[in-house]
Amino acid sequence: MAAAKGPMAAVHAYVALGSNLDGPARRVRMAIDALGRLPDTALVAHSGLYRTAPIGYADQPDFVNAVALLRTALSPRALLSELMILEREAGRERGVPNGPRTLDLDLLLHGDAVAADAHLTLPHPRMHERAFVLLPLAEISPELQVPGHGSVRQLAACAASDQFVERLREPSLA
Repeated sequence: MAAAKGPMAAVHAYVALGSNLDGPARRVRMAIDALGRLPDTALVAHSGLYRTAPIGYADQPDFVNAVALLRTALSPRALLSELMILEREAGRERGVPNGPRTLDLDLLLHGDAVAADAHLTLPHPRMHERAFVLLPLAEISPELQVPGHGSVRQLAACAASDQFVERLREPSLA
């Protein structure tokens, strides 16, 4: 496939953030700030922070999660590369699948992009099942449609019934 000529048109992209090691709330807040400094990218909105129980590998601390909405001219793969750099800078080590981590950044949606390869799947293949993604996402984009599954609002209502998710009170900024 030939490379596109000229800059890519900016699209909305959604990124899920999570951490359960080394000051997870602080790490998620720092990552939200860092997303807004990515090249050719602006932070449009972000959810509050949520405490969530781990899924899969349960013998680990609870997570702090959030979702950010970006406006970006980066391609899906270029944005994913930038997310992986932020994870590495936060000390992310990939070991146990679904295990503890200092920072996890998942690209959920990138405009209307569809991808399915060893490195990138869009839309994110499990976002429609995960309350720790859907509740923060519903806070900023409740009417967003998850392709093939329905609105974020509807999906969040179903997922929240069987997964522990609690919105954290944010410290006063005053």
